[in-house]
Amino acid sequence: MAKYGYKEGQGLGKSEQGMSTALYVEKTSKRGGKIIHEKDIPKAEQAITNTNLLKNPSKVLLLQNMVGPGEVDEDLEPETAEECSKYGKVNKCVIFEMPDVPEEECVRIFVEFERMESATKGLVDLNGRFFGGRVVKACFYNLDKFRRMDYDSPIE
Repeated sequence: MAKYGYKEGQGLGKSEQGMSTALYVEKTSKRGGKIIHEKDIPKAEQAITNTNLLKNPSKVLLLQNMVGPGEVDEDLEPETAEECSKYGKVNKCVIFEMPDVPEEECVRIFVEFERMESATKGLVDLNGRFFGGRVVKACFYNLDKFRRMDYDSPIE
């Protein structure tokens, strides 16, 4: 598009009033999705590269910012386990709510996979994905801490 006069960060159109970034699609079902406009994406979200996320691999995946405080229902755990099963066999799914932390960190969803490769696939696919208008943060969680039910430890 540079040959048409477009420069990175500029808006489209004669007066640069149009969109300056590509649209994002939030997957809502197996075959459906909705378009998210650039103005609806939080600016404060800093993109963490997958390289940094993959440093301490584990069989346990921690998902944050999928839902807010008080939004956990009885369907969330089985739905999350079912969605994650497309990456590999899920051994266990646990939802833990933490008090007195920022809203995007208060609900922790732990998914234990049978194989580390499955957790890695899940991390790469789920990190940065939109769920219910929120940007999901995915990272590995220490297997020993998970098995001791130490769900509120700081993320390494």
